Amino acid sequence: MAQHGNPVASSQKALMLEMKSLQDEPVEGFKITLVNESDMYNWEVAIFGPPNTHYEGGYFKALLKFPVDYPYSPPSFRFLTKMWHPNIYENGEVCISILHPPVDDPHSGELPSERWNPTQNVRTILLSVISLLNEPNTFSPANVDASVMYRRWRESKGEDQEYIEIIRKQVQATKSEADLDGVKVPVTLEEYCIRTKVPPTDDGSNLLYDDDFDNNLDENGMEYRNFTDDGSNLLYDDDDFDYNSADEGVADRYQDIRYNSHDNLTEYEFDY
Repeated sequence: MAQHGNPVASSQKALMLEMKSLQDEPVEGFKITLVNESDMYNWEVAIFGPPNTHYEGGYFKALLKFPVDYPYSPPSFRFLTKMWHPNIYENGEVCISILHPPVDDPHSGELPSERWNPTQNVRTILLSVISLLNEPNTFSPANVDASVMYRRWRESKGEDQEYIEIIRKQVQATKSEADLDGVKVPVTLEEYCIRTKVPPTDDGSNLLYDDDFDNNLDENGMEYRNFTDDGSNLLYDDDDFDYNSADEGVADRYQDIRYNSHDNLTEYEFDY
């Protein structure tokens, strides 16, 4: 696909819109913030271990780093928390098809359709990572020892506990970091599945997640957070966006968002 205009400005616009979408409609089990408020290309991701899995109660931190030509090239996803997993390298880098560049490599064992393409986004990456944690791919492991250990546990139908014991120790080790960060890790399915929305600041400048505001509960006791009247202009100004000069992928996403706006509350929706 041909690229037009300023790739940095286009990628920043795309990332701002994705950040806003994820704050409006978070992915269950994840918390997203910027490493530096002035830098849209480095995101810190906190992953909460899903209930009823070996990662339950865990608090795993990762860095999502975007290239300047995003979404045409994939970001990288690196765990900052020590992880023992067949598809995570020793340095924390995640090896997953969706993050591999869209090239035809017959030796990789991956189909081109399994690799990155501009229709992918942060939401699909997060869902893929959480799926990978629970269902490792042992055909092309990044950590051979972990892969062997995982297969031994699986083939023994749980009798060999070495792999699981390592994960349990890593989960336990993350609890002190969660305490230091002041984060309450969800441990029940109900807590894990709560969907929250992040309100805008007065001047619309802060993109970071902030827990210091009043929570609301609906009739079922589920938490919700709403925008104020000025929330629609938090991340972009409709008059400043040059649709004709934008990259096609960014323009399409922006157009999807514009057509889902109404009154004082703008709902940011993408076609995933």
